[in-house]
Amino acid sequence: MGESKFLSGRVALVSGGGRGIGRGISELLAAHGATIAVNYRSDRDAALETVAAIESAGGVARAYEASVEDADAVASMVDAMVTDLGGIDILVCNAGVASRGRAVADTDPGEVERLLATHAVGPHHLARCALPSMRTRGRGDIVMISSVATSHMGANGAPYSMGKAAMEALAFTLAKEERQHGIHVNVVAPGLVETDMGLRLARAMTGQREMTDLRALDKASPFGRVCQPLDVANVVLWLCSDGAGYVTGQRIECDGGGPR
Repeated sequence: MGESKFLSGRVALVSGGGRGIGRGISELLAAHGATIAVNYRSDRDAALETVAAIESAGGVARAYEASVEDADAVASMVDAMVTDLGGIDILVCNAGVASRGRAVADTDPGEVERLLATHAVGPHHLARCALPSMRTRGRGDIVMISSVATSHMGANGAPYSMGKAAMEALAFTLAKEERQHGIHVNVVAPGLVETDMGLRLARAMTGQREMTDLRALDKASPFGRVCQPLDVANVVLWLCSDGAGYVTGQRIECDGGGPR
């Protein structure tokens, strides 16, 4: 797609937009002309670094603090960004936390509640608050970042899989409800991605608590490398483009075709 500015005039809110996959999405959408609201919960420095990187590349971005599981905080954030930036056209629900990799019998109830709140309840708050503005904009796009975990439902990750499965249920329901308003709702499901959270997930999945570098898995990965944030961001970018103008209610896996 080159560096065409086909997203010019569109405003995107990316939850968890300051780090990892979220940063990759924020920077790529900005490179194609979107104005970016970078949401963060606690890592203000990372969010400001992402904003600075976007601005140094000629883009427009602002950082907004809110925990997605806090309905009032989300409502205040969306009101502020709509006032500051003029509206919202694109919502990327990316904020996430890793599971601890324990069997159900050994899982603390608080972990289940926390992961459901972040991965499912939070996106519900974000969508509910974004829709009034998005419905007025001609075309809207909601992209939810899920996981291939929902395809496999592997052992020792129930809170994470439950949260992502509930997120997908929300996305597919929204796709039916909002089509009449010109809003597309889709899901991107990455495999293991080289991020801080990806490293924590890999440690949980493999039991290798000493693992420090995901690139050690390159040789065993599809195409000879671990998935990168930009790989996921490119799928999100396409879903927000005219090329996906007749695409909604879909789930796209970004995992190199799965294990070899």
